[in-house]
Amino acid sequence: MDNNVEKEAVKSEVPSKEQQKIEKEKQKRIEKEKKQKRIEKEKKEKKGLFKRLREAWGELKKTTWPTFSQVVKKTGVVLLVVVLFTIVLFGIDYGLGALYRLLMQI
Repeated sequence: MDNNVEKEAVKSEVPSKEQQKIEKEKQKRIEKEKKQKRIEKEKKEKKGLFKRLREAWGELKKTTWPTFSQVVKKTGVVLLVVVLFTIVLFGIDYGLGALYRLLMQI
C-alpha cells in the first residue's frame, strides 16, 4: 500500500503532458499580453510627446517676457558682478604671486 502512495505522490509531482501543454499555452498567453501592453505603452508615449509639446507651447504663450529695459539692466548687473569677481581674483592671484616671489628670495 505504501508503494501505491509513493507512486501517486510521484505522479502528482510530475506534470502530465496535458498539464505541460496547458502551462505552455498559459505562458504564451501571458507573453502575448505583455507584448500588447508594451505596444500600447509605446503608442501612448508617442501621443504623449505631441501632447507635451503642445502643452509646452501653451505655457510659452502664457509667459511674460521682460522688456528691453529690464534685459539691459539685468545684463548690466551681471557684467558688473563678473568684472568685480575678475578684479578680486586678479588681486588674490597677484598677492599670492608676490608672496611666492618673496619666499623664493629667502
